[in-house]
Amino acid sequence: MDISLLLSVIAGIVLLLFLILRLKIQAFLALLIVCIFVGILAGMPAIEILDTMKEGMGSTLGFVATVVGLGALFGGILEHSGGAQNLASYLLQKTGEKQAPWAMVLTGFVVAIPVFFDVAFIILVPVAYALSKRTGKSLLLYGLPLLAGLAITHAFIPPTPGPIAVADILGADLGWVILFGFITGIPAAILGGPVFSKFISKKISIHPEEDDGLKTENVKNAPSAGLIITIILIPILLIVLSTVLNSPFFEDIVLPQELVYTISLIGHPFTALIIANLIAWYFIGIRRGMGKDFLLKIGTKSFEAAGIIILLTGAGGAFKQILIATGAGEMIAESLNGTFFNPLVFGYLVALIVRVLQGSATVAMITSAGITAPVIAEAALSMPQTSLIVIAVAAGASGFSHVNDSGFWLVGKYLGITEKQTFRSWTVMTCIISVVGLLSSLLLWYII
Repeated sequence: MDISLLLSVIAGIVLLLFLILRLKIQAFLALLIVCIFVGILAGMPAIEILDTMKEGMGSTLGFVATVVGLGALFGGILEHSGGAQNLASYLLQKTGEKQAPWAMVLTGFVVAIPVFFDVAFIILVPVAYALSKRTGKSLLLYGLPLLAGLAITHAFIPPTPGPIAVADILGADLGWVILFGFITGIPAAILGGPVFSKFISKKISIHPEEDDGLKTENVKNAPSAGLIITIILIPILLIVLSTVLNSPFFEDIVLPQELVYTISLIGHPFTALIIANLIAWYFIGIRRGMGKDFLLKIGTKSFEAAGIIILLTGAGGAFKQILIATGAGEMIAESLNGTFFNPLVFGYLVALIVRVLQGSATVAMITSAGITAPVIAEAALSMPQTSLIVIAVAAGASGFSHVNDSGFWLVGKYLGITEKQTFRSWTVMTCIISVVGLLSSLLLWYII
């Protein structure tokens, strides 16, 4: 093992934390500085360092910038129209204030089955904001359960890309993976969501800032909760339709090419959010007396918050790409291959190491699957056991999200919390999900 490579990665993370937490340097600038620092220590050529940063920034923002921008517009209309507040009141009326975090974790759990984590979070986070304003309690009480539900489904339950890719590489049965994903995911979502959020929200009190008068102009004519739910469901259903149509369930069914083309187009997150924005613009805005100038003002105001989110997420992507280019995660994971572990624990540890060192959960899952596959081939495992290893890999890849994960910055800035608070809330939550997922998988391993 190249110890110097590992030390360069550790030094980079320590420097980043020092720049942000101690020197209070803006995180975007600090991330770019550390990218160059790690690249130099790892012995990368100068041009390769900069090209890798550009690649990481570009590949991350190609999707995230568009989704965040469209999501900011969508959330801005929901927020300033009073619609999100009406939906929050409706949820509180149906579930009660004490049960609202449980409603949020269930919502996240269900919505993320067909919808990407970040897309679902951006669509639903205005509801968490509205619940916080309505009850006067910390935003984390509602935001973390939503995130827990989204994170569990995104990593544990197909048809999201990560578990499908791992199941394919390891030769696991998707039916078993889905079953075990639900069984292990539910306790992880409960402990990481409502249970942990109740504790941490008392330690970190975050309250959304009131807007500068934009919302009050239209709150008297706020749209109903039913209309808001309908508009939120439109992009979700479009994405679901496209996902199902392009899934293995329909591969043997011949459908009209025009139908497949149309659904694939409108079911992409970009198009689905554009459609949702236009519908919201008309039915929540124009039909309810919002002037076009006022709607434009809402959009401009919404982009102010989106800008820092986009830049930080892109810089996080650049740092992740630098760490991937060094090969540190794969190097350490492969060094474990000669040691004896329970195959399930081995897959978990490999995924966790890659996740900690380079940030991306999906990359950690796929990398871990490739390294774990030969171990499984020699172990003559049953299909349920192989499927449990898929869940263990997902659990490892979900753990300890920190500064090299673009999701760390996305969540922190959307919830309006500092880097230290993000560590104490989001990072701890991912660790809870990871450990509970491992323990649940181990328990099932010995039961079956």
